[in-house]
Amino acid sequence: MSEPKRDRPWIMRTYAGHSTAKASNELYRTNLAKGQTGLSVAFDLPTQTGYDPDHPLARGEVGKVGVPVAHLGDMRSLFEGLPLERMNTSMTINATAPWLLALYIALAEERGERVSELRGTTQNDLVKEYLSRGTYVFAPAPSLKLTTDVVAYTVEHVPNWNPTNVCSYHLQEAGATPVQELAYALSTAIALLDATRERVAPEVFPEVVGRISFFVNAGIRFVEELCKMRAFVSLWERICVERYGVDDEKLRRFRYGIQVNSLGLTEPQPENNIIRIVLEMLAVTLSKDARARAVQLPAWNEALGLPRPWDQQWSLRAQQILAFETDLLEHEDLFTGSVVVDAKVRALADEAWAEIEEIQRRGGVIAAVESGYIKQRLVESNAARLARIERGEQVVVGVNRYTETESSPLVENLSEAILQVDPAVEAEQIVSVQRWREARDGRAVAAALAALKESAARGDNVMPASIAAAHAGVTTGEWAAALREVFGEYRAPTGVGAASLPSDGGTSDVVARLRGRLDALEAQLGRRPKILVGKPGLDGHSNGAEQIAIKARDVGFDVVYEGIRVTPEQLATSALEEGVHLVGLSILSGSHLVLALDVLEKLRAAGIADVPVVVGGIIPEADARQLREAGVARVYTPKDFELTRIMEDLVDLVAERHGA
Repeated sequence: MSEPKRDRPWIMRTYAGHSTAKASNELYRTNLAKGQTGLSVAFDLPTQTGYDPDHPLARGEVGKVGVPVAHLGDMRSLFEGLPLERMNTSMTINATAPWLLALYIALAEERGERVSELRGTTQNDLVKEYLSRGTYVFAPAPSLKLTTDVVAYTVEHVPNWNPTNVCSYHLQEAGATPVQELAYALSTAIALLDATRERVAPEVFPEVVGRISFFVNAGIRFVEELCKMRAFVSLWERICVERYGVDDEKLRRFRYGIQVNSLGLTEPQPENNIIRIVLEMLAVTLSKDARARAVQLPAWNEALGLPRPWDQQWSLRAQQILAFETDLLEHEDLFTGSVVVDAKVRALADEAWAEIEEIQRRGGVIAAVESGYIKQRLVESNAARLARIERGEQVVVGVNRYTETESSPLVENLSEAILQVDPAVEAEQIVSVQRWREARDGRAVAAALAALKESAARGDNVMPASIAAAHAGVTTGEWAAALREVFGEYRAPTGVGAASLPSDGGTSDVVARLRGRLDALEAQLGRRPKILVGKPGLDGHSNGAEQIAIKARDVGFDVVYEGIRVTPEQLATSALEEGVHLVGLSILSGSHLVLALDVLEKLRAAGIADVPVVVGGIIPEADARQLREAGVARVYTPKDFELTRIMEDLVDLVAERHGA
């Protein structure tokens, strides 16, 4: 009997990069040797937000959540020994996507490789940055212009490149329901294609549609998530045919990559996470008609800290076992004709289409971002999710049910169970970028930056000037600073002001009791107790800070929340001027020791060292102990999911400070 014909497996990736370009290159080589079939490059926050390692805002963030790439020399080190023509490289980069792609192209040109043969993806979706991830630099309109610059340039010069990954992954991480994930991602694609259609020839436009790809999330409700992916396929087909008139079936195919859900990974009983990851992978692989083209999986210990190579290997092996040991790839779609699946897909598609039409009525996705409409919807959805978990209605094994546990041998020594970035890396990178500046031709750099600004001001495509700047030795911070001069810098709405908790969020007995205590404190202090919620550094993941701000307001605090990307100096100044009674810091980038201790120092310098400071983030116990010893009053990590209990702590801290 002949062997059944097997489909080709999806591209297998791990999201990786840390410390330095040289260290990341070694990691990539190791992962490729283990059977990984594509690279997914993680850049550090300074690179993502357009700062060099020696910029004040980069302090504590260099090399933490990805690789620092400050100039062409770093790009050389990152891809040393890796043939770009034969690679499939995905770059999770958005605000600085034109620049990182320019560096990649400049490296290929320098090596004599054919730019037209380059394959890969730049994420290059700014909409979700305003809504969830926070690595935006410019306002939505110029950001959309830069995104379409990349699209228009690659369609002509790098035809096998995916110039944008419309990215709903982070929307789900910010609390989006499946309907919202469908609606907001597809609305983003509509805005992008509408803008690009004005910039390319009509005969080229169908090729633009064919190069649009998506980066999606899959949560633990894997039947619903599978149906969501089938709904994506159906709705994308409708948009391509009805709105854009694309006849070629190949060009309107829904192409997507996936990383499954990180939001649901738990700090308690973290060994359960690998089971969650595998189940979520099934949602995007079981249905052949809606199967992912590329899959990257988080590691089991990402709720504890940065994963090590062994942790990433475990996630890669999960993909390989499914692809090569099972018979999944030997069959046609398993769900064709399923009454249950068909009904769920129709329901999701109908609800999502109604929300897409609502976005269009509001002027399109850019207008809906600028008005705060979408952000508010996501914050409220996330608040509802957290409330369900806190009430026990949404079960999370090991967190709010089945919490009795044996100690896990995987985390007996937590300091060795996660990757530790050497603190010396930042100093080394600062020296490296300064040496780079000293060694280059300053006149060539100045001319390249002048040409870049002139190009941006005229409304030209910035890609040619960016590639020339890469060859001249311009740095990431200089490229972004030049465009900041032209476009300005942007702060997005936080979504906190108008957002509300679920209907029962403010009526529980505990919340009522906390309001009563704050009423009493107000009578004693002569004004309402006030909390400052802050995100120092470049970490833009504001979901947790927003939920704390909303819950604090719900129990009766006056709340000051200024959004993301503030310096310790700004936080201390705000705490002094606002006369706050408590400071809460949210730091998810692993930079908590540097940034939180810096905030404590600045508060002391401002003469308000007695104001209690609490810190939340992905913080190992050894670091939490160090923070408490330095004067931090409380440390919260992902296991602390009960917001009401956190609020009780915060009220206690204010009361203790004032002897109440």
